[in-house]
Amino acid sequence: MAPKNLQEVIDASGSAVDLLRNSQIGSYIYPVVPSDFQNWIKEQTAWRQTAVLYDQSHHMDNLFLKGSDAIKLISDTAINSTAIFPVDKAKQYVPTTAGGHVIGDGILFHEAEDEYVYVGRAPAANWLLFHGETGGYQNLDITVDRRSPSRPYGHEVSRQYYRFQIQGPNAWSVIEKLNGGPLEQLKFFNMSTMSVQGMNVRTLRHGMAGAPGLEIWGPYADHDRIRDLIVEAGAEFGLVPVGSRAYPSNTLESGWIPSPLPAIYTGAEEAAYRAWLPADGYEATGTLAGSFVGTSIDDYYLTPWELGYGSFVKFDHDFIGRDALEKVDPGTQRKKVTLAWDGEDVTKIFASLFDVEGESYKFFDLPLANYGSANYDSVVDADGAVVGFSMFTGYSANERRALSLATIDHDVPEGTELHVVWGEPNGGTKKAAVEPHKQLDVRAVVSPVPYSTVARTSYQGGWRTGQQD
Repeated sequence: MAPKNLQEVIDASGSAVDLLRNSQIGSYIYPVVPSDFQNWIKEQTAWRQTAVLYDQSHHMDNLFLKGSDAIKLISDTAINSTAIFPVDKAKQYVPTTAGGHVIGDGILFHEAEDEYVYVGRAPAANWLLFHGETGGYQNLDITVDRRSPSRPYGHEVSRQYYRFQIQGPNAWSVIEKLNGGPLEQLKFFNMSTMSVQGMNVRTLRHGMAGAPGLEIWGPYADHDRIRDLIVEAGAEFGLVPVGSRAYPSNTLESGWIPSPLPAIYTGAEEAAYRAWLPADGYEATGTLAGSFVGTSIDDYYLTPWELGYGSFVKFDHDFIGRDALEKVDPGTQRKKVTLAWDGEDVTKIFASLFDVEGESYKFFDLPLANYGSANYDSVVDADGAVVGFSMFTGYSANERRALSLATIDHDVPEGTELHVVWGEPNGGTKKAAVEPHKQLDVRAVVSPVPYSTVARTSYQGGWRTGQQD
């Protein structure tokens, strides 16, 4: 009999590590949006030099929470404080398991009194949905609008909302032209509205490349019209629509790690959740990629501090994972950094494509080199000891460097040269996204996060990070 839920999938596989490391789902895809509008290098440089339009309408779940118990559900499951969370404010949402390990994250929009929308990847949405359905919340209506299919194959795709971001040095000029006049620059992560040719559009104050920008959304029926109006208004300011190929690489400069493995595959407290999750969902079919091979799936679990969320942890409320996190000494936790890869070593990877007699190294796709839903490459020191994980890898044309976002031991200073073990052992796993290859140690220098000087000194947040209490 075919497995009916995640727990049965794990039981049938015998090992969650083997299950995820050999998943056949293929590469993680940002759906529907064309891969390129111009050229991915032009699109990357535009978010630093002029302005860009990101279409975020398709690759994230929308979870709608309504009722007086909505904020109680959020508070019960978030490491963040919700003591101050007024209407027209957004907040990053980070849930943990009872053991204090991160499940995922996303953004919560407080759209109206007792009305919230979570926007982000499936793991945190599923956690909210499960607890909303099983936690005894009496005054709560919770519904989910799932991300668009990765491969629609010509089928019509529709969402409840369109969602765009206008970012870059010239973004506010584009925004005010769309608005037909000046628009107040609210504080970061505050929400308001604007008018676009008579259409009332919701807005979230964001920012990138040291300049103010907006995330905007509204009924999906208006998607094409709003997109065309933004492109038209932005033409004189050098606005460039960004395709799905370049889009996810912007986090390499801003410093958000999008896809840690959700820490839900073990733990007695999460048993009911595993039985609730479907056998064909994100958690059961996702791919675990990289050179690190844990003896147990627990080896991949991360605390909030390891992902740069330590400042979010507030003990002013009871939440799942609080008891475990209160026992953690933050000073012992790994820290989030950027690793700047050595150009000569990266060149060896590309050179192997044209060496008919030499070794083939794992293909480094551009501009994003990840080949799994969750990526864990071993980071080793001069003695070969594993000191962390490299978790999100690609290339920035703005920095002209291969970069990765990593979590490493707290006592490794900035400027240290480490090695990222690139590629999987024994020629690679059976994943659909993995070709036969040999591993290569790539030198990498521990660097600040965000890596970009502009982002570090003036950009609040990143694509989906940075909102604090």
